Amino acid sequence: MVCKTVFALVYEKFVDRMVHDLRVYIPEFLGVKAGDRVLDVCCGTGDQALYYAARGIEAVGIDNEPAMIRVAQKNMSKQGLNNASFQIADACNLPFRDSSFDIVSVSLALHEKERTARDMVISEMKRVVKRDGTLAFIDLNVPLPRNIFGLGVRVMEFIAGWNHFRCSNDYLRQGGLDVLLAKHGLRQEKRDYIKFGLIVVMKVRQV
Repeated sequence: MVCKTVFALVYEKFVDRMVHDLRVYIPEFLGVKAGDRVLDVCCGTGDQALYYAARGIEAVGIDNEPAMIRVAQKNMSKQGLNNASFQIADACNLPFRDSSFDIVSVSLALHEKERTARDMVISEMKRVVKRDGTLAFIDLNVPLPRNIFGLGVRVMEFIAGWNHFRCSNDYLRQGGLDVLLAKHGLRQEKRDYIKFGLIVVMKVRQV
């Protein structure tokens, strides 16, 4: 309990700050607009969902780690946002009806999961987004750049723990988002590369 709370606070202080520009960019990249209902899957400390909410949309964040959700709710209150909400939930079994959201995103989380779980998360995202809605995937670019930044990512993945490192390596071997999205019949609408080519951002729709 204490370790997970500390981890959530460290994540907030360091990881969220490292990807601040990414969080700001995603709503613009996706073209979110007031009135949209957006779900951020595996939301962690809720940072991305709060950037959505700041744009005047209804934002929902889910994560299976209670410590992360507590930080998200604290930051929501601090920012005075009443159009965001967070709940503990499993991304492999989302507690929402079919076609509930205009946009569903997942950021830097699929590479942390087992291969079967990746498929389940994507299937659930497809289920809860509207048929004409948008799915957003933000994750490690594959292959990673062969430079100091790519090496830095591998070191950080190793420091995150053996299970994290193992899943990350499997994600890279599998082929990353291009392979996963093709497997699930998703059509790319646009993409971009950020953070020195380390991260790919994709906006996709169902075929």
